[in-house]
Amino acid sequence: MNINIHDSWKSYLEDELKKPYFSDLVEFVNSEYENHTCFPPESQIFNAFNHCHFEAIKVVIIGQDPYHGDGQANGLCFSVNDGISHPPSLKNIFKEIESDLGIPYPKSGNLMRWANQGVLLLNATLTVKAHEAGSHQNKGWETFTDSVIKTISDRKENIVFLLWGGYAKKKVKLIDVNKHQVLTSGHPSPLSANRGYWFGNKNFFDTSKWLKSKELQPIVW
Repeated sequence: MNINIHDSWKSYLEDELKKPYFSDLVEFVNSEYENHTCFPPESQIFNAFNHCHFEAIKVVIIGQDPYHGDGQANGLCFSVNDGISHPPSLKNIFKEIESDLGIPYPKSGNLMRWANQGVLLLNATLTVKAHEAGSHQNKGWETFTDSVIKTISDRKENIVFLLWGGYAKKKVKLIDVNKHQVLTSGHPSPLSANRGYWFGNKNFFDTSKWLKSKELQPIVW
């Protein structure tokens, strides 16, 4: 696994990348990619960091696992490649944006456009074996991404953290809520959304309102 993380992150993460658990993780991931089909493509594992540089972060969205279907995952949580049909959670995200902000439902599910504006789209686990959800959990990725969240909290100010669903909400313990804005909601998956835990959360409107209040350019969702 090539640790191709943008230079803006390196001084903040270099100590983490030298820890024994990370060496074990690299060994595991290398073996998995060598012996199985895994996602995202190896060159895109660190896409979240490469398309949202450290100094540019305004918003952090935390997912759990990459998509495990063919051609879907591109290294950004909830995002799929151009031309790929939108998974149910992503459909519900776009529907909420449509009703919250009046932005038309987009053709592309590729969220690179968000990342390039300062949205860190961070999965807790950065890799997965094809068609096996959760197959790379508890191998070290969560330790790494927890460290990323805490580093952002410690070193930055006025970041909006969007925590959707029970798993993401547990990450609040890593965040200094006195320095940052934390917005929570049910998960956008149909199971949660259809029970009334997602739609109408106003997270996108509230994110824009917060950024404007700090004299920061809001995200064009």
